[in-house]
Amino acid sequence: MKERYPLHCYLAGAVAARAGDEMSGPALMLTGFTLAGSTTDASSLLAGVTISAAVGGPVLGALLDRAGRPGRLLAGSLVLYAAGLGMILVGLGRLPFAVTILIAVLTGLLGPALSGGWTAQLPRVVPVGGLPRANALDAMTFSAASLAGPGLAGGTAEVLGAPTAVVVSAGLIGLALPAAWLLPARPGRGQGLRTTSVISDLAAGIRVIVRRPPLARATLTSVVSCAAQGMLTACIALLGERVLGGAGRGAMLLSCAAVSALMANAVLARFPRSVAPDTIIWVSALVQAAALVLAMSDQPAVLIVAVLLIGTGEGPQLAALFAVRHREAPEHLRGQIFTTGASLKITGFALGASVAGPVANWSLPGTLALAASVAALAALAFFTIPSTTVSSSGDRAMTR
Repeated sequence: MKERYPLHCYLAGAVAARAGDEMSGPALMLTGFTLAGSTTDASSLLAGVTISAAVGGPVLGALLDRAGRPGRLLAGSLVLYAAGLGMILVGLGRLPFAVTILIAVLTGLLGPALSGGWTAQLPRVVPVGGLPRANALDAMTFSAASLAGPGLAGGTAEVLGAPTAVVVSAGLIGLALPAAWLLPARPGRGQGLRTTSVISDLAAGIRVIVRRPPLARATLTSVVSCAAQGMLTACIALLGERVLGGAGRGAMLLSCAAVSALMANAVLARFPRSVAPDTIIWVSALVQAAALVLAMSDQPAVLIVAVLLIGTGEGPQLAALFAVRHREAPEHLRGQIFTTGASLKITGFALGASVAGPVANWSLPGTLALAASVAALAALAFFTIPSTTVSSSGDRAMTR
């Protein structure tokens, strides 16, 4: 009997890839500022890598769903993403900046491979009974990566230089290649050949997300929650400067959120069936809303508690989102649904950050109040979608 692909191998690969991804953004910004000498150029590099993920995610997911060995395609995506980071580094100062931005945009198309594309493979790694615990552990890899990535970028840039930080981030992504390459093949790869086009699969995936109420609710709530998280991120530097005595100390707040998210998911992994994932999704949004209200305080201790509470909401919400996607997504569309969901969340985060940036300069408490309102709206949005399906026959048609 063929030995099952070990979960620890999956988790190790996920941590390496996602830590490299979390490290690459700050590393690119630091490198862009160092080599180009402009904060505008630095932020443009980060925006270029991020914004194209919204386009690349659904297409990449559709291709993963059609692959007999999706792990091989995933590994190829990781290679190209790491190579893209290297090309950006080589191009800075040597190629016209517009060309370097184009390389960043093309590289970003593959970004969802490190998030939703990877997670979509989890049901082939663990038995059905172990999926709730595995979901929580998988969500922990995101928290661990968001905790380690920026710190590694800053530390490496300080000691070895910003360009070296980009190289290290690409190296971490490369470390995940064996784990991706060896992911299990799709069951019955020789049966039921796909005769539909990629465009048809993309449309089918969107229909599943829209027409399955639990999936639509979870997607909408998570995207709106990400907008609120983007707003908070845009306020981090000002919060550090005005409350903690230094803009650079704002990074500590992100670390606090990552630590509490990691701890909350560790508890959830011990008791994976204690609360229904659908409930966790909207309750977590309310927790984040309350924490953002608390963050309006100008007391350092209160602010730190607020950020810890935000992480307590973010971590379980992500794990619950994975659980709902695995439960609701048809096998032949799972990869696309995960990568499309990741793309939508990235877009929500970017929109939230872009709105909050100018507003924060005018009123920091007002921006936090707006973020709290958006987080509360995320919880309400969960209940705006009817709990019944469009039609049983339509649902059967989508799952064939």
